[in-house]
Amino acid sequence: MTEQDSPREKERIDRIASELAAAATKGELGEIVAREASRYTLLDLQMLGGHLYAEVDCLPEPYRSRVRPFFCEQLFGAHHQLLLMYRSGTFRHPGDPIRDRETFEKFCAMIPAGCFTWDEQAERTPFHYSPRHRLFYYLMAAFTMFVLDKPGHPVGMPFPGGFAVDDRGGTYYCLIRDREKEVFFSICNFCPAKQSEENAPVL
Repeated sequence: MTEQDSPREKERIDRIASELAAAATKGELGEIVAREASRYTLLDLQMLGGHLYAEVDCLPEPYRSRVRPFFCEQLFGAHHQLLLMYRSGTFRHPGDPIRDRETFEKFCAMIPAGCFTWDEQAERTPFHYSPRHRLFYYLMAAFTMFVLDKPGHPVGMPFPGGFAVDDRGGTYYCLIRDREKEVFFSICNFCPAKQSEENAPVL
């Protein structure tokens, strides 16, 4: 058992999830997420990027090439925007209350178990993807979905079958929004996007 897989690491993730859940406003939540994201080193980010690259590389072409930049945006674009807002002082202003408090609290309650849940494909990649690295994924999702009120997957992100996350005048739609319910740790279950049965094909 590594240090990051230890009971001590679980206690740390439990604590962070509780701190997230205690945030009353988007500003407070942004501060907490940015503080925790700042603890990840360049080596951590390189490991996250390597794991992401290996996962996407398993997908067939031409879908792989189309979806790769959206996965990068989901993690590293969000991370960049988060730190820019934090350093500019945006989160010092409390701002609006967190929308859909019930969904937000369920999301936070899911995080600890989600961080220690693995799938076989992820375990076969050559990068050690620890609970701490999975936490980074949930931190970026918390920022995107509950501070920015945007979908967990970026607008325009394609899915197999020729469909994409869609922005219709500020209301977001996604074909798979309600189709991940059996996967308790999926961010789709907490996403602000609405379920779409009709979606514009990706060209």
